[in-house]
Amino acid sequence: MQLSRRQTIVGAAVLAGAAAVPALAQAKPKIVTYHDPGCGCCHKWAEQARRAGFAVDVRPTADIGAVKKRLGVPDELVSCHTSVVGGYVVEGHVPLAAVLKLVRIKPKNVTGIAVPGMPRGSPGMEMPDGSKDAFDVIAFNRKGPAGKFA
Repeated sequence: MQLSRRQTIVGAAVLAGAAAVPALAQAKPKIVTYHDPGCGCCHKWAEQARRAGFAVDVRPTADIGAVKKRLGVPDELVSCHTSVVGGYVVEGHVPLAAVLKLVRIKPKNVTGIAVPGMPRGSPGMEMPDGSKDAFDVIAFNRKGPAGKFA
């Protein structure tokens, strides 16, 4: 059976698309998010991560403090939920652009990044009136905060 030029081009495009799917899946590692069962804003952040193309596993835990301690989140950077992505810790309502930057550049001597507290207007903390608090994304390691990340 001989294929027409059009069938050949369509077939090549389908094969190219199929080959790209594994590369896209590898570009965004899975996020595991731990949170207190009573927290609602954590789900909003996780949903934004899903819309950005991440696979997200949300795990309620009664002792979120123990999770934060085990993962090395400094006390001064604590927020409401803690995530693990690509071997890094992401604490709180970190913008997904910063998460993507973290897993792309893979900084050495960094345990993770954090947005301390729960600033209004951060991802998952949007306000109906559009109000926002200024906030920074802070890099940290097992010794404590390591400077501004984004």
